[in-house]
Amino acid sequence: MTIGIPSSSSLRSIPPRAPQPPPPTLPPSLLRPPSPPEVIIPVSSQKHDPAWKHCFMVKKGEKTHLKCMYCLKVFYGGGIHRIKEHLACQKGNASSCSKVPIEVQDAMTHSLESVVVRKKKKQRLAEEVKKINPVTSAGTSSQFDPTISSINSHLLAITSPIDAIGSENEGFGSAKISERGKKKKAKCSSAQLLLSAPDAMLEKDRIHKSIGCFLYETGIPLSVANSIHYQRMFNVFGSVSPYTPPSYTDLRGCILKNSFEEIRQMLERFKSTSWVRTGCSLLADEWMTSGTDRILINFMVYCQQDTMFVKCVDATQIVTSPDALYELLKHMVEEIGVSNIVQVITNNTETHIVAGRRLTDVYPTLFWSPCSTRCIDAILDDLAKLDHVSQILEQAKSITGFIYNHAMVLNMMKTYTGGRNLVLASTSRSLTNFKTLSNLVKLKDCLMVMVSSADWLNSWYSKEHVGILLTGLICNHTFWSSAASIVRITNPLIHALKIAESDSRPAMGYVYMSLLLAKEFIRRECKKKKRFYMPYWNIIDWRWEKDGNNHCPLHMAGCFLNPQFFYRIRGDMPNEILSGMLDCIERLVPDVNVQDKINKELGLYKNAEGDFGRKMAVRARNTLLPAEWWSTYGGACPNLSRLALRILNQTCSANGCDRTQILFEQVHTQRMNSLEHQRLTDLIFVQYNLRLQQKKHCKMKTIDPMSIDNMDVVEDWVTEKSDLYSSEGNEKCSNWMQLVQPVANFDDDEDDNDLFSIGLDEEGILHPDNDDDDEDDDDDEGDVSPSYFGNH
Repeated sequence: MTIGIPSSSSLRSIPPRAPQPPPPTLPPSLLRPPSPPEVIIPVSSQKHDPAWKHCFMVKKGEKTHLKCMYCLKVFYGGGIHRIKEHLACQKGNASSCSKVPIEVQDAMTHSLESVVVRKKKKQRLAEEVKKINPVTSAGTSSQFDPTISSINSHLLAITSPIDAIGSENEGFGSAKISERGKKKKAKCSSAQLLLSAPDAMLEKDRIHKSIGCFLYETGIPLSVANSIHYQRMFNVFGSVSPYTPPSYTDLRGCILKNSFEEIRQMLERFKSTSWVRTGCSLLADEWMTSGTDRILINFMVYCQQDTMFVKCVDATQIVTSPDALYELLKHMVEEIGVSNIVQVITNNTETHIVAGRRLTDVYPTLFWSPCSTRCIDAILDDLAKLDHVSQILEQAKSITGFIYNHAMVLNMMKTYTGGRNLVLASTSRSLTNFKTLSNLVKLKDCLMVMVSSADWLNSWYSKEHVGILLTGLICNHTFWSSAASIVRITNPLIHALKIAESDSRPAMGYVYMSLLLAKEFIRRECKKKKRFYMPYWNIIDWRWEKDGNNHCPLHMAGCFLNPQFFYRIRGDMPNEILSGMLDCIERLVPDVNVQDKINKELGLYKNAEGDFGRKMAVRARNTLLPAEWWSTYGGACPNLSRLALRILNQTCSANGCDRTQILFEQVHTQRMNSLEHQRLTDLIFVQYNLRLQQKKHCKMKTIDPMSIDNMDVVEDWVTEKSDLYSSEGNEKCSNWMQLVQPVANFDDDEDDNDLFSIGLDEEGILHPDNDDDDEDDDDDEGDVSPSYFGNH
């Protein structure tokens, strides 16, 4: 419909309007001035509550309000506690924030819960004080027993830092907070501060234990307690009353004894529960010291609940003899308990294979397994030695080597990558190589934008030979195309390696299929041309079979018992998987009557009958852990379920955790007093078990690839290549003082759910097709050369 302009005749036909009365005017009392602008004011340094980091303090006129930095909701009252409830999404005095990150929500929830705990604790302590002397005042506090008074003087110092950290100042003005704090202290009588001797000692022991655990886990020398700055550090905590931290003798004495006893009791508890119920794996993590080239073996026990360190053995003279190694493994098996052990995982050398097979002959109810993590890592190392792969890695290292040795360029790179590092330090050199190459490919566009920016073109480096080489390499599309192809070849193997070494869930049900998938992805990346994918397959098969993994029945049985894979296999079950399952039945279940029952129960599982066929069970195949799935839906097959739980709850890796700053080498090489040797052995027991807990429960780790802590695996990536780049240049641009301190940068590994959600939507994994292209057709579109495979 078109709206036209009215004609003049129509305009004349409209009668004139009557005069309108003037609009009513508002009385002056109702006229409002324009709203004053919002001004964000800085938060006082005295506000220690964690919620202050996630809100703005806004001043509008004479009033001050708080605003959530995520959803921008304004709070006109309630203080920081209300903001915290808002961020924690707790129903009550504040609405829930719809945009708060999950990690912030968890932190706020934990903070609120700690407030409740502290309030209850203070109430309990106040009740204890009333029981001791309900009418004591400030003037009569000296009538207390001097022993209790002395202990309470410690308690005053101990509780003050905690109260200072967790007092959660909820006002706005720092001056008001200070006055309120002074008034509160003035009103607080000594009777309210004094506690009974048992409670005072309990508080002191708890804090001393926390300090001891920190020093043990980090490997800080206990002699740090002798430093004058050690006491000063605690004196400045919250600027409260002096607190006497644990002394050097405390850390070496009572605190170490208590920590050792606590971890030993945990080990005994696992031995009588989890090790019996679901079985365990004896891990032999073999490694060489850097100073004396001694070979040590850290023996650990893995179960579904946790991994526990047992002892460290000097095996320098043992690992060269299959007989001596067998005797050592036999001794450890008997110490842990033969009936508890499902498998013994060791290194993959010929000596270990011989000793492991002899061990299984003597103990027919357990398996020997090679370390899958080290096997896959060796595969990556072999791939890195291929000529075309090595060439690309060296060129990539030249890029990072230059950038990480010049402060101005490093700052510029961080600007264009959003603070992300190029180099990702990992657990080994080979894994670091391919993870860093993959990261470079992801950040390719950022680097290309950087070298074409005015910042780079106006810099000193862009006009020198070194800058021209760097720019040319970053803008080389052939280099990036080849690097991307290598990444697509190696990423499935990195995925399999992460599965094998996962601490979050047992890998036994996944590792075999992850290798099959890696091979299939490589075949398809090479367009199913044998002349291109067979070199990689040959490396994988040779290494997997050489290290003994190819004949590991537990890996086959894990694949068979994982419903995520089992029910997706089309056609007949591959014979090697079925044989591996039968081997596990015969070895892990010595009772022939139970074996026959399991054989009958297999039919229910194969045909998805009974509870296995429920719609809930079908949906849960891809959501529950395999062991949890069997616990939930395997009730009709009790014997098969027990076997499945013992197999699926095992690991595939013997790797331990970080060994730096732990006195392994000293305890085995230095002459010392026998009592001191026992003390150091127990200290190592405490330290390494704390490290294992840290490894499992703390995934996020700040990464600095230039740090000396990571130099053993990133050296080639952060040192300058003299053959490509000359040493000419301005040394002022290589001053570390010019580096811009970055925000915390984390290696963003895959989420565990994504890591174990192995895609099987495409057919032909276990029964590959025969459509390989063996013809050499040089005119094929997208054909690849051996040097730069996958150029498509």
